[in-house]
Amino acid sequence: LLKDELHREGFVVHGAQSFMGDLTAKEGLYSKAKPSKKFTDDIRRGVEVSQALGQLDIGQSVIVQQGLVIGVEGIEGTDSLIQRSKAYLRKGRGGILVKTCKPQQDKTLDLPTIGPDTIMNAAQNGLEGIVVEAGNALIFDPDKVEELANKHKLFVSAIKLTDYQ
Repeated sequence: LLKDELHREGFVVHGAQSFMGDLTAKEGLYSKAKPSKKFTDDIRRGVEVSQALGQLDIGQSVIVQQGLVIGVEGIEGTDSLIQRSKAYLRKGRGGILVKTCKPQQDKTLDLPTIGPDTIMNAAQNGLEGIVVEAGNALIFDPDKVEELANKHKLFVSAIKLTDYQ
C-alpha cells in the first residue's frame, strides 16, 4: 500500500480531517429540504448495502429508490454511478445517494467525499437527496453545497449510521 511505503520512507500520513476539521460532515442537514419519512427505509437500505459492499472493499456509495438498489459504486467512482443510474430510476419519487465509510476503511485515506459537483450531478440526474456518514465523510465547500442543494431542492443529510442499522 502507498501508506505503508510512505511510512517506510519516514513520512507520517494524516487524514485531511486532521487539518480541515470544518470539512468533516457534522450530523444534520446541509439543505433546507429534509428527507421525509418516506425516505427512511431507503436510507436504511442504502446504509445496509453500502456497509456490506464496503466490507468487500467494493465501493462507498449506492443509489436506492423505493426500496430498490438502483446502482452500486465500483472502481468508476461516485460521479459515474450517479450518471449511469439515471437510466434505471423509476417514476415517482427520485432516488437517493447513500455514501458511507467502509467498515475497515483507513480514515487517513480516501474518506467518502461530496462537494458542489456531486450536488450538481445529483440534480442533473434526477436524485432527490444525498446522505453521508456524520464524522466519517468530507463535504468540500459546505456553504456552496447547501446553496446548490437549496436551489435544486435536494436534501443533503449527514447521519449517524447507528440510527439506521
